Amino acid sequence: MLAGAAAQGIPVIDTHIHLFDVSRPQGVPWPPKDSPIYKTALPDRYRKLAMHHGVVGAIEIECSPWFDDNQWVLDVAQKDPIMVGTIGDLEPGAPGFAQKMEKLHRNPLFRGMRYGNIWDRDLSKKIDEPGFVHDLKLLASAGLVLDTANPDPALMRAAVKVGDRVPELTIVLDHLPELALPNDAAGRKACNEDLQRLAKRPRVFAKISGIVRRVDGRVPLDLPFYRDRLDRIWETFGEDKLMFGSDWPNGDQWAEYPDVFRLANEFISAKPRAVQEKFFWRNSLSAYKWVKRDAIQPGSMLRR
Repeated sequence: MLAGAAAQGIPVIDTHIHLFDVSRPQGVPWPPKDSPIYKTALPDRYRKLAMHHGVVGAIEIECSPWFDDNQWVLDVAQKDPIMVGTIGDLEPGAPGFAQKMEKLHRNPLFRGMRYGNIWDRDLSKKIDEPGFVHDLKLLASAGLVLDTANPDPALMRAAVKVGDRVPELTIVLDHLPELALPNDAAGRKACNEDLQRLAKRPRVFAKISGIVRRVDGRVPLDLPFYRDRLDRIWETFGEDKLMFGSDWPNGDQWAEYPDVFRLANEFISAKPRAVQEKFFWRNSLSAYKWVKRDAIQPGSMLRR
């Protein structure tokens, strides 16, 4: 039985999933072996979970700092048309950035890179380095995207600085429901002002991903628990900037895919159909320029 957006005939692009194979001889840098999600995650497994919810395409977000894994993901994604894009891992400011980016960009599925609170990196420090900024300009000139990782107030401030220095770069803020505002009034005000600045910039988008969280030893699965935070995000960024991401299989640590999707769908289902379409696929196309690979996917087919 079809559920959610599928029941209404709205195609869904999931903008945040991870791919890895724990059986590879070299192993994987993430997740750790003692993690409950330490199980190979490839497109065929994802497809079986997601297709019942109207998902027709997905964008892979890096989960490895190993450069060669960029190509591994592209090779895996190439084999399954449900994959419409990948966001890789590169180090702006490091030697060979331009050559590495060019190599990956030869594959149209490569849509950009992620940088932020992951792999012991600090965007707040790097954005003041000329070489880092230079390489972000190269990323922008190639029509590629910068995804941020794991939001906190410092990362939001750094994203503002990125937009100041490279206004032509498309920035996607991930997991905004996870952003905890500071407890002090001054810090909360400053973070909200940064979010407002980001929301006003035409090349900044954000994901409603990472919705669920554990509170006092339990994971609430009812929308009212999360609504205030989701409403604040919606009021800040609006219908033209927000998009759906499941964070599969990372999100399985808190809730299974059907529950993750249900919460997002319940939140958006009260809005007009045109707004739901923006949330589920149109905004992601504007942000990522992802590749249509299957007739069931919206947009124009890639011709090569």
